[in-house]
Amino acid sequence: MSGIPPSVRRVLETLEGAGYEAWCVGGCVRDQLLGRVPDDWDVTTSALPEETLCLFPGRALPTGLRHGTVTVRTEAMSVEVTTYRCDGAYTDGRHPDSVTFTRSLTEDLRRRDFTVNAMALDLRGRLEDPFGGRADLEAGIVRCVGEPDVRFREDALRVLRGVRFAAVLGFSVESATAESLRRNRGMLENIAAERIRVELVKLLCGAGAAGVLREYPEVFGVFLPELMPLVGFDQRNRHHCFDVWEHTLHSVEAIAPEADLRMTMLLHDAGKPLCFTLDAEGNGHFYGHPAVSRELAADVLSRLKFDGRSRERILTLVEWHDRNIPRTERGIARALRALGEERLRDLLAVKRADNLAQAPEFRSMQGELDRAEALLDGLLARDACFSLRQLAVNGRDLTERGFRGKAVGAELARLLDAVVDGDLPNERTVLLAAAERERPEP
Repeated sequence: MSGIPPSVRRVLETLEGAGYEAWCVGGCVRDQLLGRVPDDWDVTTSALPEETLCLFPGRALPTGLRHGTVTVRTEAMSVEVTTYRCDGAYTDGRHPDSVTFTRSLTEDLRRRDFTVNAMALDLRGRLEDPFGGRADLEAGIVRCVGEPDVRFREDALRVLRGVRFAAVLGFSVESATAESLRRNRGMLENIAAERIRVELVKLLCGAGAAGVLREYPEVFGVFLPELMPLVGFDQRNRHHCFDVWEHTLHSVEAIAPEADLRMTMLLHDAGKPLCFTLDAEGNGHFYGHPAVSRELAADVLSRLKFDGRSRERILTLVEWHDRNIPRTERGIARALRALGEERLRDLLAVKRADNLAQAPEFRSMQGELDRAEALLDGLLARDACFSLRQLAVNGRDLTERGFRGKAVGAELARLLDAVVDGDLPNERTVLLAAAERERPEP
C-alpha cells in the first residue's frame, strides 16, 4: 500500500495526540489495498463531534453534526471526520432516523454497506477488518456486511451501489447479496433521480459495465423501463449476430469509458422494438428507429436530470448514429458543417462502436471510418471553412447590400453551403458577387 497523504496523517496524529482513536475508513482503504489512488479520504474516530471541532479551531466545519460528521480543511484537501456511530431505524429507506455515538470501531464498521468498504487503517498501517473485506477484495467479491436484506432495506440506493462496485472493480456479486438486491430492486423507485444518475454514470464507466448490465437487467429496468423490451429481442437481420440488448452491451463495451458516450450507446437502439418490421423474405428492419430512440432517450435524460450539455450531446449522437455520411470530402464537410468538429468526432466513435457490435463479417466499416477521420483531419489541417465564423463575409456585408431581416441569415447559410460543397471558394469578392445576384429588389 502507498502511504496515507501527509495532510490526512496530520489529522489522524492530532486526534491520536489528544487521546482518541482515529482511522482512515471506507473507500480510501479499499482503494489503497487495490493499489489505486483514492479520490478522497474519510476518517472515523472515537472523538465526539464537539471534541473534533475543538481540536481543529478555524479549520473544522460542522457539516453533519447530527450524524457525527465534521469536515476538517487541510492545505491539500478537506477530510470528513465522523464519530464512531450506530444507526437507528431507516424509515425513509435512505437515511437513519437517528444515530447513537459509540466508542467501538467494530460497531461503526458493522453499519456499513459492503465488506470491502468496512475496513479501517491507522497511522501505523494496522488494518481493522472484522467482516472479511480484504479476503473479499482478493476474491473479487461484493458482499453485504451482515444480512443483505437488512442492508438494502436500510438504504435502497445500496442496491445500485452494489452493482456499481461490481462494474467499477470488475468483481462479481456474492450469491446471497445478488439474490437480495434483485429481491429489493423495487425500492429504487423511492430514490431521488439525481442519486440514481450519479451511480449509473459511474457504473457505465466501469470496465465491467457490460457484464453487470447483462447479469442484472431487471435491476436497471426499475428506473430505465425503456430498456427492458431490448432484452432478448431477435433482430432477424444478417448484419446482427446479437439480439438488441446484447448488441447494446457490446457497443457500450466498444466505446471509450466516458459518461456521455456510454450513455449514448446504452440508449442508441432503444427505439428498435417499436420500429420492427419483417419484409417478405423474413428479414427484420427498424426503419425510423433513430428518431424513436431519440424520443425515448430524451425522456430518460430528463427523468434522471442530466444537465443540458449532456442531453444535447447524447440526443444528437442518438439521432445521427445510423445516418449515412459519405466518405468523401464533400460528405465529411457537410457533416462538419452540421455538427462541428467535436460532435462529428463523437459521432465517428459512436459509429465505430456500433459497427463493432455487429456480426463479424460486417465489421469492415472500420476501414471506412478510418477514411472518414482522415478526411476530417485533412479538412481541418487546411483550415477549410465549415462555419459562419470562418466565412469570408458576414451579416454587415449583406446588410450594406440591401439584405434585411431573415434574408441575411438565409443568404449567409446559402453561401456557406456553397463553400462547404466546393461550389464557391471562400473568397470575399466571389461571395459578395454571388450575394449580389441574390439581392432582393428594393
